[in-house]
Amino acid sequence: MKRAGFDLQQGSPKKRRLDQQTEEIEEEARAQGDNDQEVEELKLYMRIIPEEDITIKAILLAIKPLMIIEYKIVKEGKISTYQITRADGSTRRYTSMINLLENIDREDLETLWKLVKDKYGNTRPEEGYERLLWGDLKVMFEPDIESEVWRQLQGHYVTVWKLISSCGVHFVRFKNLHIFLLVDKVYPLTPATMKMMLERKLQADQ
Repeated sequence: MKRAGFDLQQGSPKKRRLDQQTEEIEEEARAQGDNDQEVEELKLYMRIIPEEDITIKAILLAIKPLMIIEYKIVKEGKISTYQITRADGSTRRYTSMINLLENIDREDLETLWKLVKDKYGNTRPEEGYERLLWGDLKVMFEPDIESEVWRQLQGHYVTVWKLISSCGVHFVRFKNLHIFLLVDKVYPLTPATMKMMLERKLQADQ
């Protein structure tokens, strides 16, 4: 009897385990059935694309233009332009200093100043456009507190104050003249001039 009792007690847990396994199998089957149904529903909303049909378009990243290696003034009739030549031989002309600055970055600007300074040093050129370029760049990079430029600004009303962000330059136009200033340099502007600039308010380029 003990043996039989032992067998019955042992058999009962086995039966429970068997029933539990059966239930688990049935649940998995039902779950699989639900998954199969979901897959069929998803197929209605999506199309499997074969690998050979997949194409990847390359996106070109912005590439910085090559270094400026030369500049010159090109005169055609009554019109003079600044011509910039880069290391790949490409050239581009600009009709004014502000037009030039809007199309170069700070590194280009510093390279241009080096080219101009190597050519003329501290001697002001005689030719009109060369003199303007040399003068604008010298005021920007080597401001001299004793220069007559700062005295000429006194009494002139500021009409435009604009930031040229591509190369980090402030463009300030007065009634009868203009000046270019690097954003990270200190210049001997008078309090009256700075007050007029603040009243005019800074314009940022687009």
